[in-house]
Amino acid sequence: MKFQAAVLYLLSTASGAAGFAAMGQGRSPAFGRVERLQMANPTESVFLTPETAKACVDCAGGTPLYAYSLDKLDSAANDCLAFPNAYGLTVRYAMKACPNAAILQFFSSKGIHIDASSGYEVKRAIAAGIPPQHISLSTQELPEDFADLIDQGVLMNACSVSQLERFAKHYENKPGMKVGIRVNPGVGSGGFSKSTTSFSKTNVGGPSSSFGIWHELVDGPVKDIVEKYGLDVERIHTHIGSGSDPEIWQQVAKQSLSFCKIFKSVHSLNLGGGYKVGRVEGEKTTDLQEIGQPVADAFRTFAEEEGRELKMEIEPGTYLVAMAGALVTTVQDKVTTTGEGGHVFLKLDAGMTDVLRPSLYGAVHPITVLPSSGDVADVGSETEDVVVVGHCCESGDLMTPKPGEPEDLAERTLRQAAIGDLLIMDGSGAYCSGMSTKNYNSFPESPEVLVDREGKPHLIRKRQPLEQIFQNEVQLSSTSIFADPVGASEAA
Repeated sequence: MKFQAAVLYLLSTASGAAGFAAMGQGRSPAFGRVERLQMANPTESVFLTPETAKACVDCAGGTPLYAYSLDKLDSAANDCLAFPNAYGLTVRYAMKACPNAAILQFFSSKGIHIDASSGYEVKRAIAAGIPPQHISLSTQELPEDFADLIDQGVLMNACSVSQLERFAKHYENKPGMKVGIRVNPGVGSGGFSKSTTSFSKTNVGGPSSSFGIWHELVDGPVKDIVEKYGLDVERIHTHIGSGSDPEIWQQVAKQSLSFCKIFKSVHSLNLGGGYKVGRVEGEKTTDLQEIGQPVADAFRTFAEEEGRELKMEIEPGTYLVAMAGALVTTVQDKVTTTGEGGHVFLKLDAGMTDVLRPSLYGAVHPITVLPSSGDVADVGSETEDVVVVGHCCESGDLMTPKPGEPEDLAERTLRQAAIGDLLIMDGSGAYCSGMSTKNYNSFPESPEVLVDREGKPHLIRKRQPLEQIFQNEVQLSSTSIFADPVGASEAA
């Protein structure tokens, strides 16, 4: 609780006497500075200047580190809170995107609730001070202690028929227990696939996805269980992927209203998230106003036809934090290969242990090289074409893949770097610190800092000590088991 109080104090004082409530009013969109990075040799990244980057390094005690911009977080939060709706809106932050307590607390201060993807995330959010009633659990693995969480006030969306049955049987002596139903609407859409039905790492809908209850089962086995145990279905939930096509998202949102007709007790429709964020040139950020207005109109039509005014829920993750975060690294080595297929390689003191998205998806991140001095006057004008790689003993530890092709590398034109310079990977606020291969090669988890409105960084997670990596290993009481059984060597 001391940590929570300290974070809330520094955030509120950083924004002036008005505190959280005044943040972001009248400010530009969260993604406005991306175009600056199209210059071959920018003097700053999305939100870090050489001076603030150096300050972050000093705050964290070296690189690598994650830096988050309070300004950017606030601007993105305001965008989501202004999502068009007809009869009320709840924004839930998909905390798996970046689960640091300080970020959870900030969004909570803005009135944003939490979407959790595991029982552990629920407990982590509660430990950060999030009221259980503000947490919704939609999970691939229903925790053994799910009832303890629900009894505290946590909301649950059943994501399979068996989950619904487990819930119903546990509460069979409590008719009227409230539950949500996550539906697989039959199509999916993710940022690294154009198909709506085939498998993709970013699709979570359609016949190739295990997420949610198949739509054809809702008015059948699901309804039978609900009626048998007297459950009160209060929410329908759909989510089709990360980086969804806006038009497909709109279509599914409207289709989802049909599931609400099956259960007259439904009062909320959760449309998930997955809104695209343009990290680099050629990638477009979803216009929330544009996609939201037709859906709000569909809610009004539903109310006219069904006599029920449904509240809307959305669950952004990437949209809220992607461009508010950056990985700050050091160029720790520089090597050259010659001949056909030769390259100049920049080796970082970070890699897939910190940002896995390039290796996993072929994701492209904005990259800026800044002088180690922290002085903008030292930026210089010379550039070079380079391949950026991580520090792991793993050929797939690649920071500059071909777009969408994690198995192939690509050169990037960057400021000519010297060993010791800083390299900033922007767009690293979502699915980076929370989704990495940390501890591979025994590299420790990197620290995190939050940059306030004046550009001052505050430490919100310390660097992991080496001993913590192996502290749960158990020493054998005897090494005698290493020896071959008697006679085994002769028999061999």
